[in-house]
Amino acid sequence: MIEPAHGLSVSRQAELLDLSRSNVYYLPRPASESDLTLMRRIDELHLNFPFAGARMLRDMLKLKGFAVGRKHVRTLMDRMRITAIYRRRNTSAPHPEHKIYPYLLRNLTIDRPNHVWATDLTYIPMKRGFVFLVAILDWATRKVLAHRVSISMTPDFCVEALEEAIEKYGRPEIFNTDQGSQFTSAAFTDVLKEHEIQISMDGKGRWVDNVSLNGCGRA
Repeated sequence: MIEPAHGLSVSRQAELLDLSRSNVYYLPRPASESDLTLMRRIDELHLNFPFAGARMLRDMLKLKGFAVGRKHVRTLMDRMRITAIYRRRNTSAPHPEHKIYPYLLRNLTIDRPNHVWATDLTYIPMKRGFVFLVAILDWATRKVLAHRVSISMTPDFCVEALEEAIEKYGRPEIFNTDQGSQFTSAAFTDVLKEHEIQISMDGKGRWVDNVSLNGCGRA
């Protein structure tokens, strides 16, 4: 729908269509048919065996007739933002240029709107490739305050969702994220600091089991 030769600038067209400008200029490299088939099978296996890591998934895929190595499975898992779910030591190294903020929600009772907001990214499989979805959530009410879809994983669409949520619903006292590069980026955290919102970050893949969410045990 974007027409470079139109009388309106590309930036204005993107604004009217509620698109991130990076999505307009970004030329995605389509996934191969073989990788798409593998990713869909990995997605199915992950839903049935969420504890399976790259090695186990590789072995399962081989039983199904897929000749694939562990490293390639890991690459596709990273692309899909799939992580094996099990208790483990936190061995993830933060980005050296991104500040990691302390976790503020331990033993905290969250029982009112705009007390704590949270966000996360997920992927949506399409006919050719994937798109990425970010959502801003109020933990007390479980209401989705804003969301954006993007074909790239740059921070800008996350920032747009955050700014929309604040514009519509005011600001929370605390905003909790994981340590994903989109959320530790200055572009994202500067918006939180500008609105004097406390920043809370949990570890990669961490289960938040010490927070009272009106009877909801998982963040």
